[in-house]
Amino acid sequence: MLLRIALILNLLFFSVAANAQTPTANIGAEKPPYSLDEVQRRHFLYFWELAHRDNFQVPDRYPTDNFSSIAATGFGLSTYLVGAERGWITRQQAAERVLKTLEVLKNLPQGPAMKGVAGYKGWYYHFLHTQTALRFENVELSSIDTGLLMAGVLSCMTYFNQNNPTEKAIRDISDFLFRRVEFDWYLNDHNRLSMGWFPDRGFLASEWRGYNEAMILVIMALGSPTHPVPASMWDAWCHPYFRADYKGEDMVNFGPLFGHQYSHCWIDFKGIQDPYMKKMGIDYFENSRRATLANRQHCIDNPMKFKGYGGNIWGLTAGDGPGDTEKEYDGKKQRFYGYGARGAAVDYMLDDGTIAPTAAVASIPFAPEVCLPATEAMWKRWPVGPYGFFDGYNESFTWSSESAQAGMPYWVDKDYLGIDQGPIVLMIENYRSSFLWDLMKKNPYIVAGLKRAGFTGGWLEKVDFQKLASGIQWADGEKAQPNPDVPVDRNSFFRRETYRDPAGHKLDYQLMEPGNPEAGKKYPLVVFLHGSGERGSDNYSQMNNGVHAFCEKEMREKHPCYLFVPQCPKDLRWGGTSRNPDMLFAPEPTAPGRMVLEMIDKMLRENPQIDRNRVYITGLSMGGFGTFDLLMRRPELFAAGMPLCGGGDPKLAERIRNIPLWVFHGRLDEVVYPRFSTDIVDALKKNGAKVKYTEYSTLNHDIWDVTYYNPETLEWLFAQVKPN
Repeated sequence: MLLRIALILNLLFFSVAANAQTPTANIGAEKPPYSLDEVQRRHFLYFWELAHRDNFQVPDRYPTDNFSSIAATGFGLSTYLVGAERGWITRQQAAERVLKTLEVLKNLPQGPAMKGVAGYKGWYYHFLHTQTALRFENVELSSIDTGLLMAGVLSCMTYFNQNNPTEKAIRDISDFLFRRVEFDWYLNDHNRLSMGWFPDRGFLASEWRGYNEAMILVIMALGSPTHPVPASMWDAWCHPYFRADYKGEDMVNFGPLFGHQYSHCWIDFKGIQDPYMKKMGIDYFENSRRATLANRQHCIDNPMKFKGYGGNIWGLTAGDGPGDTEKEYDGKKQRFYGYGARGAAVDYMLDDGTIAPTAAVASIPFAPEVCLPATEAMWKRWPVGPYGFFDGYNESFTWSSESAQAGMPYWVDKDYLGIDQGPIVLMIENYRSSFLWDLMKKNPYIVAGLKRAGFTGGWLEKVDFQKLASGIQWADGEKAQPNPDVPVDRNSFFRRETYRDPAGHKLDYQLMEPGNPEAGKKYPLVVFLHGSGERGSDNYSQMNNGVHAFCEKEMREKHPCYLFVPQCPKDLRWGGTSRNPDMLFAPEPTAPGRMVLEMIDKMLRENPQIDRNRVYITGLSMGGFGTFDLLMRRPELFAAGMPLCGGGDPKLAERIRNIPLWVFHGRLDEVVYPRFSTDIVDALKKNGAKVKYTEYSTLNHDIWDVTYYNPETLEWLFAQVKPN
C-alpha cells in the first residue's frame, strides 16, 4: 500500500505553486447555523458555480486555479443530479449542464500525441488545462480518474430517462463515452489494470489490486459491453487483500478513508457479497463502517498528542496539509506535510495533526452515530466558506502566516478540493435518501460488472437483469487477452498477511504462490530472511533486496514456488549476531525466529501442495545469520540453505553437515566481516558437509543482486532435494 499511495501522490497530484491570493476572506466571515442540508448544499455549489463556463470541466481545486480534474468532473456530474433532486436547481438546468459537459468530453481530441489531446482510446488524462481542456503538462492517462469520470457519466445516463431531445442526447452520449473506453487495453498479464499510460514511455507497472478506491473501476471494466476484461480479474483484485484487526475492528485494511468511500458513492454494497466477503461473513459496507470507527478511534487515542483531536474531531484521509516542513512540537521534532494520503491502519500510518472534514462527513452512511456529531462539531468549531469546509485544518500547526493574516491561530487550508467536495455531497445524499445507490441499481453496466465479479444476495437478486440489459450486445470478456505492452508490477505476485502466535505476538509477512498451480503437483517453499535495515512493521520493507529475483518471468515459469518473506520487528533479530562472535547461537530462539519456524510448520500442515522435500531457506546479512540459526535448530526441515554475508556457530556445524549449503560473502565487507562466513564454512568442511563458498573479491556488503540475479545460483537452490 505505501508504494502504491506514494506513486499516486507523486503522479496524480502535482505540488501546487504558492498562490498570490491570501486565504479567502470568508475564513473569518460569519457562517450560517449548522444543518446537514446547508453542509451538502454549499459543497454542491463548488461544482455548480465553479465548472468552467465554456468547457464545463471542474477545477481540481479553488481558489488556486491550475487545472481541471476529470475525477472532479465525474463527481460533479453526479452532484448535479443531487441538486435537481434537492430542488437547488431544476431538472432542466441539470440536464442542460450535463449535456454541455458530455458534449465537450465527446468532442475533445483523442490520440497518442504528446500534446493537443485530452485522452486516448476512451481514457482521459488526469488533469486538463483549465481553458483548453487538453492534457496538462506531462500527466498520465489515468485509469482511476477516468473510472471516476465514467461513474458520473453512467449516473447521468440512468437518471435522465425522459423522452425529450435533451435527455435522449444525454443517454446517447453517456453510452458512447462508456463504450469507447478500452478497458482491456490496460490489462496486464496478472489480469489487473495498469494505473496509467504515457505517450512517450508507455504503461506504468503499478497496477490496481487489493482493497482501495479503484473497486468501481474494476466493476465497470467487468461490465463493459465493448471492451470487457475476464471475470477472473475480480479474484486477481481480491487476492492481495490485507485483513487484520486494527483498533478492535476486523477488516480489510486501507489507511486513508477515501479508499473506503469512493466506490460507495455510487454502489450500494449493503447486503451483497463477493466470494471473499461471503467467507469473511460481512459485506464491503460493513468493512467501510469498521474502517471509519477505527480511524476515529486512532484520533481519540491520539498517540502523538495533536491538538483538537477527540470523539467529534477526527478524520484522516488524502488531502491538503500545512506544508512539507519539520517543527518542534510537544518537545520533539514533528514532520508536517503538504498534500498527503493521511490515514491509519495496521500496515499504514501517516498522521501530522491534519483533519480533512471529508473523511468523517463522507462516511456518514457507514456510521451516522459518530459522523453526524463530528460534522456538526467541525462546522461549529472551524471557519467554513461559501463552498463549505476547507480541505484541511491543523490546530497543532501554529506557524502559518497566511492563516494568521486571516485571524486564525492555527493552519486552515485556503483551498477546496473537488475530489473531496464530491464525496461529501454524494454520501450525504446516500444517507438521506439512498438516491445514488438506488439510481445505479438500474444501470445495466454496473449490475453486469457486479454479477461478473461474483456478487450475490441482497438487492442484486431482485434485479431483473435480462430486462435491464435488453437490447445490449455484450462482447465476450473471457476472450480478452493481456496487452503485452503493459508491464507487471513485481510486488503484485505477493499478498500480505500477519501470523499471530497463541501469546499474541505477531509476524508480518508476504507470500508468493505458484501461478496457476496444477492439481496434484507439489511445489518448493523458499523462506527469505531480510537484513537489519528492513526491520519494522510496514510489511513492505523486507521486499527491498533480492526478493524479486524469484519473480523474474523465466524463473517463475521454470521454477514456480511458494516464497515466504517475513518481516522482523524493529530492534529484534532472526538469530545470531555479528556484534559478538560468542553469541552466534542461543539456547532459545528469538521470538521472530521461533515464529518463522512455526509458520513453516503451519504452511506444511495446511498446504499439501508444498513439497516437504524441497523447503529452502536463504537470507542476507542479519538474515544470513538467521539462516544458519534456523538451519541449526531444525535441520530436518530444510533441503538446502543459502546464507549471504552472515555467519553461524562453528561449534554446531555438525548439526547441518548433511544439508547442501552455498555460502556467499564480499571480501571487502566491513559491515559483517568475511570471517563470520569462512569460520563456519571451514567447520562444515571438517565435518564432511556439502558446502560451497563464494567470496566476491571486489565487492563489499551489498552482494544481493549479483547473487540472487545470477541464474546459476537459483538453479542450484531449486535442484536440491531432501532424501525421503
